[in-house]
Amino acid sequence: MSFFDDLKKKVENAAKSVVSNSTESFTFDDIPTTLEALKALPQADLKNPAGVVALTVIAINVYPADKDAALSMLNFLKGPSPVSAQEEAFIKDRFYDGKIYVPRSYFKGATPDNDYTPAAPFTVDVMTNPHTRDAEKEGRLTFWLQSGGADNVRPCTVRNKPSTGEWFVENYQALLADIRVPKSSNPWA
Repeated sequence: MSFFDDLKKKVENAAKSVVSNSTESFTFDDIPTTLEALKALPQADLKNPAGVVALTVIAINVYPADKDAALSMLNFLKGPSPVSAQEEAFIKDRFYDGKIYVPRSYFKGATPDNDYTPAAPFTVDVMTNPHTRDAEKEGRLTFWLQSGGADNVRPCTVRNKPSTGEWFVENYQALLADIRVPKSSNPWA
């Protein structure tokens, strides 16, 4: 093997070991409002971990309109580890002061200027970065979502169930963190 062939092979191998940033987009014609409607979506086979993250965004968006439906969706998406009493209290607290716009901010086009009102079809971009696979040996992947009202991306972690090959949401609470207020509620706008 020549010097340049050896160099080319080393560069190819190094490139394969680097995890690059990428985005997978999920588009929904409408927001499902029942567990049955959520289960009818292709991502509900739970085989695509990024798809599970996108469905989690759907579920937390349903909460302000129908708490029970949203919790049943989250229980489905959490699989063997259903929503705990502490999680349920956390979610309730996040919406207590009327911040129902927070989960909408993860849809493409939802910004403070339009009061976080996305246009249909609704698109969720799920991103990877070099840290996505940090806990892969433990069966976990962390994906990232950009809120239209935040400067930094927010993490959402999923966990694999090896016996079925399904992915379940494990940690999504950062998706409910505060963001900039809608323009209509901002006294300084």
